[in-house]
Amino acid sequence: MICQECQQRPATLHFTKIVNGEKTEFHICEHCAREKGELIPGTSGGFSIHNLLSGLMDFDAGNKAKIAGMPPAQQLQCPECGMTYAQFRKLGRFGCSSCYQTFDGQLDPMLKRVHGSTAHAGKLPARAGKQIKVRRQVNDLRQQMKQRIAEEEFEQAAQLRDQIRELDKQISQEL
Repeated sequence: MICQECQQRPATLHFTKIVNGEKTEFHICEHCAREKGELIPGTSGGFSIHNLLSGLMDFDAGNKAKIAGMPPAQQLQCPECGMTYAQFRKLGRFGCSSCYQTFDGQLDPMLKRVHGSTAHAGKLPARAGKQIKVRRQVNDLRQQMKQRIAEEEFEQAAQLRDQIRELDKQISQEL
């Protein structure tokens, strides 16, 4: 693809801008981007995913920590690698696996804001997705059935069992 500005060099930077629901795409070379003053990834002043994460984490976690009786987030430090929450915010990545437990209270609100949930559901392929969804539903129903049995709600457990049998038939017919 050729640069939309100079029409000479190959476009190496591709920007998508959405304003009021209107999508505009720009395809420009690095030289034209520098002339226009656009931020170029990997250069000083350029966009960084770490800056994005840092901005998303910039919420008032300190007050929430005071209410919960915990030390303010800025004072938290990983016992394993010694990374502080302030360092994590600046770098945008953890120092070790223990950081996940250490900064857990600060991560959940951020993940909820970014993803809308703190649990990863993943994506399903279009062709095999239907069968996978049915299998997940069967697993959920089995868990519910076990819970009903434990609570001695046998009539509801029997209804769940019947639903599971129907879904199992669907799965076997598709194979």
